[in-house]
Amino acid sequence: MSPTPAAPGIPAEFAAAADSVRRFDARKELSIDEIPAPTGLAPYAIALAADIAPVRHGRDSDLGTGRFVLLYDPSAPEEWGGTFRVVCFAQAPLETDIGLDPFLADVTWSWLIDALDERGADYTSASGTATKVISTGFGELARQGDGAQIELRASWTPGDFDMRAHVEAWGDLLCMLAGIPPLPDGVRLLTQRRTSRD
Repeated sequence: MSPTPAAPGIPAEFAAAADSVRRFDARKELSIDEIPAPTGLAPYAIALAADIAPVRHGRDSDLGTGRFVLLYDPSAPEEWGGTFRVVCFAQAPLETDIGLDPFLADVTWSWLIDALDERGADYTSASGTATKVISTGFGELARQGDGAQIELRASWTPGDFDMRAHVEAWGDLLCMLAGIPPLPDGVRLLTQRRTSRD
């Protein structure tokens, strides 16, 4: 597929990067759509929403959901260390005993770094937070019992214009959080370890 020409007024550097965001190889377990990018974070941006299939954007999946945003600021903000910055979000429900694991946040962060490295993404200045949430239902929600979820918010500075590896690493992370391991081509997962509490 040939790159899409830059629209008038759109920097060629951002147009090339946005085109590469749209040309990633999506995992079959994911439903990914382009969505309106947040405003006020950078002069230019492109955003994707992902849900663990079969749910499509519009209602977050009970198995996992995420967002990927590529920001571009030609002034190269000092805190970014470049003209581009990726901001991503990934969230998935957990079995309660897994949510209580004291090392869960560390493992979640390591999965992101491993995914970026395994995809060969060129990046610097990675930062973020991993948050564990343990919940207990009361009153009308008491029947749901205890529940848990993990949420990762992260950002990093890409080292080049080709963002495909970054998007694919984010997709890998979302699948790992949802309990879907990396599988060789042609191999299908028979069961998934997480289910809705409803």
